[in-house]
Amino acid sequence: MNYRHEFHAGNFADVLKHAVLVRTLLYLRRKDKPFRVIDTHAGAGLYDLSAPEAVRSGEARDGILRLLEGVDAGAAAELLAPYLDAVRAAQIDAFEPPRLYPGSPLIAQSLLRPQDRALFCELLPEAAQALRRTLGRDARVKPVEIDGYAGLKAYMPPKERRGVVLIDPPFERRDEYERLFDAVVAAMRKWPTGVFIVWQPVKEPEIAGAFCRALAARTKDWLRIELQVETPAPGRPLARTGLMVVNPPYVLAQEMKIVLPALARILARGPGSEFLVESGAAGDPSA
Repeated sequence: MNYRHEFHAGNFADVLKHAVLVRTLLYLRRKDKPFRVIDTHAGAGLYDLSAPEAVRSGEARDGILRLLEGVDAGAAAELLAPYLDAVRAAQIDAFEPPRLYPGSPLIAQSLLRPQDRALFCELLPEAAQALRRTLGRDARVKPVEIDGYAGLKAYMPPKERRGVVLIDPPFERRDEYERLFDAVVAAMRKWPTGVFIVWQPVKEPEIAGAFCRALAARTKDWLRIELQVETPAPGRPLARTGLMVVNPPYVLAQEMKIVLPALARILARGPGSEFLVESGAAGDPSA
């Protein structure tokens, strides 16, 4: 599978991934202690939804644009509000329809406090250059032109005890799952207190499930989240996406049980929309 950010920015997979990232960062902000964000496949940081790639795929129409128009009042809306606020803040003109979508680096940057730090890895030179422009001069953040797996190895563990790692590779290689599993397990060993959010496109449920079970076997505390927007079918666009979260905030599972039904309803592209929330041991509120 080839998963390039510019074609898929703002789609339902981004909505799930970034909503979870925001909830995790808000949890980390509850304490004054500094935290670290590490993004292994950062991308360009900001995407034009009117660009040819995004227009050709049209995925943002069934993702973030639909969510901005369709989220109702209630508990799910309250939990999604900080994520949607970050998307709105990225717009040039607040009075025009949304045209830009912030990637995870820009979303994370918007939630950093003065004492927090972030490291963003991006291998492609053009995307890395765009990321540096997007982030601007900010001493709290550091974009690095490096392979995400190499960066994960080189920068583990950070000096901060608390923090989150987002790992969302493009799944362009046949051995991506093997590389991903080895990298996550090694990083967990070096930083046992870190939160690890691992994204995957669920094109082959058996393989995705085996990966999640293998990762769950390496930790006492995990959360598996999946969102399906229609019944998957050969030749159709991606219909199911998932996140495996290691050391999730102890409130995240309950929050996702509120958010996921709303996302499954609002973002449904057809029959077969559903969601999954499974978890291992409960998180430690004192962490």
